[in-house]
Amino acid sequence: MTLPATPLLEARHLTKRYGDSTVVDDVSITLHRGETLGLVGESGSGKSTVARMVLRLIEPTSGSVTLHNADGSATDLLALRPRELCRLRRRAAIVFQDPYAALNPRLTVEQTLREPFAIHHERPAEGIHARLLVLLDEVGLPTTALSRYPHEFSGGQRQRINIARALALRPELLVLDEPVSALDVSVAAQVINLLRDLQTRYGLTSLFISHSMPLVRYLCQRIVVMHRGRIVESGDWSEVCNAPREPYTQQLLAATPELPA
Repeated sequence: MTLPATPLLEARHLTKRYGDSTVVDDVSITLHRGETLGLVGESGSGKSTVARMVLRLIEPTSGSVTLHNADGSATDLLALRPRELCRLRRRAAIVFQDPYAALNPRLTVEQTLREPFAIHHERPAEGIHARLLVLLDEVGLPTTALSRYPHEFSGGQRQRINIARALALRPELLVLDEPVSALDVSVAAQVINLLRDLQTRYGLTSLFISHSMPLVRYLCQRIVVMHRGRIVESGDWSEVCNAPREPYTQQLLAATPELPA
């Protein structure tokens, strides 16, 4: 796979400690424009902590995170003040693991999807309501969903709402933190197919966090394997999945079933 010379995101030597416990230890990843990078490992491996540090939802103990701009300049995310960081948030969005906890139960879908535009003072050329209808269509929800509340939807539908909200401002970077692990297998497969369709349609740049090797093999161009807070193997999906070097990677491949057809 040929990758662009300039990446969108570079994280170097990220480390996170809580007291005497090291959760992430000297992790470096590079994410290129238009690719989906898989960060895979079992629960407790530190992969979600890396995702949150990349977006500065968690402050790293040490390391650097650089976002490269379209004009060739670069932004040091860890040096940004709160107001500057808020402005940068429109360029990156996250979809969390629990689709219900990520939604405010008091807000309708329309209110939820309008929030990013209000926070960042954005108004699409076609108008906000027209953009909301497009977003619903993109994630496979009917227009009648706008007036409904989160409890009126299934888990898979709620995650589609979260994906629509994440895509509202057309971010450059999408972080997907175990987005289907809380869903039934058949529903999870539908959401994964949706993400793959959106990736193909819009050339999304995504960091996909998962404990499932079949999922990252299906969705990602490159894979980074984490174990106990460190990277143990990385490479193109074909290298990592077809000829894994590390015993831990081999265990992950053997432990998780294939996606349903």
